[in-house]
This record gives sequence, C-alpha cells and structure tokens, in this order.
Amino acid sequence: MKVVVIGGTGLIGSKVVSKLNEHGHEAVAASPNTGVNTVTGEGLADVLKGASVVVDVSNSPSFDDDAVMEFFRASTTNLLAAEAAAGVTHHLALSVVGTDRLQQSGYFQAKQVQEDMIRDSGLPYSIVHATQFFEFAKTLADSATSGDTVSVAPIKIQPIYSGDVAVAVGRTAVGTPVNGIVEIAGPDTFSLEDFIRQGLAAHNDPRTVVTDPEGLYWGAVLKESDLLPGPDAQLGETHFADWSTEQ
Repeated sequence: MKVVVIGGTGLIGSKVVSKLNEHGHEAVAASPNTGVNTVTGEGLADVLKGASVVVDVSNSPSFDDDAVMEFFRASTTNLLAAEAAAGVTHHLALSVVGTDRLQQSGYFQAKQVQEDMIRDSGLPYSIVHATQFFEFAKTLADSATSGDTVSVAPIKIQPIYSGDVAVAVGRTAVGTPVNGIVEIAGPDTFSLEDFIRQGLAAHNDPRTVVTDPEGLYWGAVLKESDLLPGPDAQLGETHFADWSTEQ
C-alpha cells in the first residue's frame, strides 16, 4: 500500500514513514524539503500517483492567527482536491484532543476549520486527536515565561510520546477509515505545572514553574479537564518518567 505522509520529514511524520516502511508499506515523505508544497499545490499530483492513503501531519510554520488559518485553509483545500483527482481512498489528519473546546485560540480555530473541511469533503477519512507530546514541554514553557518564571493554568494534561503517536497514526492509516475521530493519549495524567516542571528538569532548565489561575493555553482559557481525552482513548505505552530519564 502506498501511503503519502504530508509533513513526512518532521518529528511525527518521519516516525510514521519509518514505521510504515518497517511493516512492508510504501511510505513516501512529502514536504517542502522533498519538493511538495501543499500551500501552493506544487508537487502534489506527482507524489499522489498510485497512493491509497494520505496522512497529513503537517503544521503551520507560523503560529500567528491569520497565518495559521491561511495555512490550514490553503493546504487542506489543495490536498483534498489532489486526493480526489488521484483516487485516494483514505485521508488521515493528525489534530489535537479538545480542539472543539479551545476555540478562543486562533490556532485551534484553524485546526477546527481543517477538520470541518475534511468532514465535508466526501472522502473517507480518519482524524486522530492526540494530546500534547512529551517533546513539547519546553515549548509550552517558553510560551508562558516571564523572566525566569513559567506561569501556567491550573489544568490537567495527559501527554504522549511522539513515537506512540506515530504508531497510532500508522495503525489507523492502514485500517478502514473511521469517518470520525480516534483519540490517543499517554498512560499518565499530570497537572500542567508538574508536566512542564519535569520536562524542564529533564533538560536541566532552571526556570521556576508556578500555577496562575488566569494563565492561558495558546490564548485559550480552559477548564481543568479540557485537555484530557475521553474514556475510549487509545493509550500509549511510554511513561513520561521513563522518557525523561532517557533524556
């Protein structure tokens, strides 16, 4: 089975390509680095020839509200049109647990538009909702830092290792389209404060992490459980403590 992975040279995409190829599929990494640009449409028709599945794990290079909306609108429009022309029979997109609850954030508004476009396309599809990746603890800290202090909202989070995300994405991609959402998360739940504190400690980062009742998450005000998956979520095998130790 030929599977084209959009964003296939990034953190998740490169792992998806590797795992699919290990299992005997023909996985092709597609990104601007390989001559495929979904925003302009460059290279799409050629890379999709003979493809059965498209996996979209791409992300906007800019997190500015207008730029991220433009990216997901243009990219998804071009991708879905090219897939329909090429006869692709399964479109999979990686998105975020709680996207519909995070609509105060421009980024998640754009992700919701992406998901809605996929649902309305008529193509068989699967949307994988993942919780935050282990690897992004420092990025979250950077977004909430003032001086040497990281102030975060008093919310819960169930982060997941990128390798476990890749396994779930690959498994879903080569399965029957669910025409709905599959949720995936890590095996352990933390306060956001503890997750970031442990993530920074793994990198010997000395910043102080505190809870701020008025803290935002990518511009959104959240309830305590807004980032947590539902009871039917598939859980990864890797524990954050084990991953942190390896770091």
